[in-house]
Amino acid sequence: MADLNPVERTALLTAALRAAETRRDDRLYEDPYAALLAGDVGPRLLAEVRTATFPPDRPRSLPSTPDYNAIRTRFFDDFLHGAAEDPGMTQIVLAPSGMDSRVYRMRWPGHVRYFEVDRPAVLRFKEERLAGVAPQGALRTVAADLTSDAWEAELVAAGYDPALPSTWLLEGLLYYIPEADTRRMLERVAALCAPGSRIAADLVNTAALTLPEMRGLLDVFAGWGCPWLFGSDEPEALFDQYGFEVEALQPGDRGANFGRWPDPVPPREVKDVRRVFFVHGRRR
Repeated sequence: MADLNPVERTALLTAALRAAETRRDDRLYEDPYAALLAGDVGPRLLAEVRTATFPPDRPRSLPSTPDYNAIRTRFFDDFLHGAAEDPGMTQIVLAPSGMDSRVYRMRWPGHVRYFEVDRPAVLRFKEERLAGVAPQGALRTVAADLTSDAWEAELVAAGYDPALPSTWLLEGLLYYIPEADTRRMLERVAALCAPGSRIAADLVNTAALTLPEMRGLLDVFAGWGCPWLFGSDEPEALFDQYGFEVEALQPGDRGANFGRWPDPVPPREVKDVRRVFFVHGRRR
């Protein structure tokens, strides 16, 4: 555990949220490995988020993290499975993979090679937690730091072919890194994507980084050592700069609701409101 940096520890929060969702009668998915991956730390992180999100002495003003995470997970589940159904889509990349268990809890077609990229400490922690659990797809792990200069070469060495279409998921990453690093990440991913490749990611808008109503949640993450650093009001334009034609949905929009989003969805033209985007699309 000591080897996980603050951003990587948020993967334990995600695992705890997925474990809690799995216990619900109206769950949007089932993750039988989430509690194992969350360990003792994940529930403690989740308790802090719940305290900030659902204060006992006043109405909730922050977005519902449990509902958001459930929708995000289900949305990206469907995105990845939809991509894998294409017989020409032979490569799926999770960067970073964190404590994700999709390759263990979901069945994957035989033509798909499934790559998980993350730091050695993260993959080691995950391997120890899931000892004896067999993946349901052709898993290839790539122990590499996404801030290093060499992770692309390590991905290729693991069997990734940049000449073939691929599907990339950048989940729970972009708000933790500065704008320059976000742009560099998208540039590097684009360079590895053949035309027709798919991409998905989540990110917040700029107001979500500064609005007073967000302070309770922002302070929790900052206190953990992983403040939110980047947001975009125009995610379509951001991804377009790197050759991706994408659509950005907000939780609660048609296709990103699943009957679980509890709050109004403000139109895009409304200013000074918090937003989260689920971005998904293709490489031109």
